Amino acid sequence: MRYAFVAEHRPLFSVRAMCRCLRIQPSGFYAWLKNPLSKRAKEDTRQTDLIRKAWKESGKVYGYRKLHDDLLDQGEAVCLNRVARLASLAGIKAQIGYKRRPGSYGSKPSLVVDNTLARQFDVDTPDRIWVTDITYIRTLEGFAYLAVVIDLY
Repeated sequence: MRYAFVAEHRPLFSVRAMCRCLRIQPSGFYAWLKNPLSKRAKEDTRQTDLIRKAWKESGKVYGYRKLHDDLLDQGEAVCLNRVARLASLAGIKAQIGYKRRPGSYGSKPSLVVDNTLARQFDVDTPDRIWVTDITYIRTLEGFAYLAVVIDLY
C-alpha cells in the first residue's frame, strides 16, 4: 500500500523524501517496482479464479469443501484451509436452503373455528358438510397454491 502511494506520487515528490516520511526503505520500493506481487499472491489470484469458476459452474451453490474437492479433481494441489480463506476473501459461500421472504412465521392463527364435525365423516345428505384444505407447491417460478373443497356426501 505504501509502495503504491510512492509510485503514484513519484512525479510530484522525490522517492527518498516520501520513503523517509513513510518510514520505508527506498531499496524496498525499487524491489517492489520490479516484482509487485509475491509468488504466494500470484498463486492466490490464480487459485481464486479457479475457485470462482468452479463456484459458477455449480450454480453458485457449492461451499468451500466441495470447491476443494473440485480443485483436487482438476489436479490442483491445494489445502482445504486455503480454499476456505480464498473463498471467504472472494465473497464465495454455500447456498443453504431457500431464502425466506420477510414476514411472520409460526404465529398463531387469527381465528380458531370450533370443530363442529367431531370426526363424523358419514353424511346422509349432499350439500350439507364440506371440508377444505390449502397447500402450496414450490416451482421454479415461485409458489403454486392448491385449494381443495370436497363435499363429504
